[in-house]
Amino acid sequence: MWQAEYVASRLASFGFESVLVPLVSGGDTDMRPIDGTRQVGVFTKRIQQALVDDEADVAVHSLKDLPTAHDPRFHLAAVPERETVLDTLVTLDGRTLSELPAGAKVGTGSTRRMAQLKALRGDLDIQPIRGNVQTRLSKLRSGEFDAIVLAEAGVVRLEMHDLPRSSLSLVDMLPAPGQGALGIEVRSEDHAAVSAVGRLNDRSASFCVTVERTVLAELHGGCLAPIAAHAITEPTNEGAMRLSITARVMSADGQTCLHETANCKITPSDSLDRAKDLGRQIAEKLKTAGAEALIQASRPA
Repeated sequence: MWQAEYVASRLASFGFESVLVPLVSGGDTDMRPIDGTRQVGVFTKRIQQALVDDEADVAVHSLKDLPTAHDPRFHLAAVPERETVLDTLVTLDGRTLSELPAGAKVGTGSTRRMAQLKALRGDLDIQPIRGNVQTRLSKLRSGEFDAIVLAEAGVVRLEMHDLPRSSLSLVDMLPAPGQGALGIEVRSEDHAAVSAVGRLNDRSASFCVTVERTVLAELHGGCLAPIAAHAITEPTNEGAMRLSITARVMSADGQTCLHETANCKITPSDSLDRAKDLGRQIAEKLKTAGAEALIQASRPA
């Protein structure tokens, strides 16, 4: 709801009034662990169906939940300015990861986080957890978990500033492709919506998430695989941008980590195809290093 209200307010600033259409997705109601036995898009399909049924004209997604497979019915019209990409460790007393005792039970719904946590602290008990932020916090407070890991963007957006937490560095915990970003979809043939929503697009954020999601797509990982990627842009002296990406593919137990970096220059005239080329380049590096075998091994038999 925060995301939808944010997009509505941004549209209103450009003179476009809108009406919120609250929806409940399968990912919101099904509390089983998210793993390879379940289809990707559990949080996005219901919202996309609202576009198909003309129930809504604009779909607001957490971009990291949006499948990378192209669907010609939909157009990703905008990626607004990105929130923090960090993950954060939440405890009752604000302990850092290094301060947790051996055997502490840590909850996360992400195989990417699980793998990186196991690599950092193999002595911890990493367990799956589901539900929204409030549900996960209640499980922490009831003693079911000693700590939980959340996307910091959600904590910031919900203005939970007093929550005892410790940010995990990008060195220790690389984010999911698209983490911290919103993806705003419309029907491909709805040119009025494409034009209106397009005003919310942030060029830097769009290039960054495009290269990250291209890596994910090329590795055929889906949002459930232990794949992490983070891209940034920096201005150059020539008035262009330097687009840089770091990507990881890990074994589920955290014992093996493939790590690659790459960068390219983006000129004002370049399209998102430039970012896609960079994504394909780093994906090929990871494949050569053995990424496909790690991804396949992480999937349930």
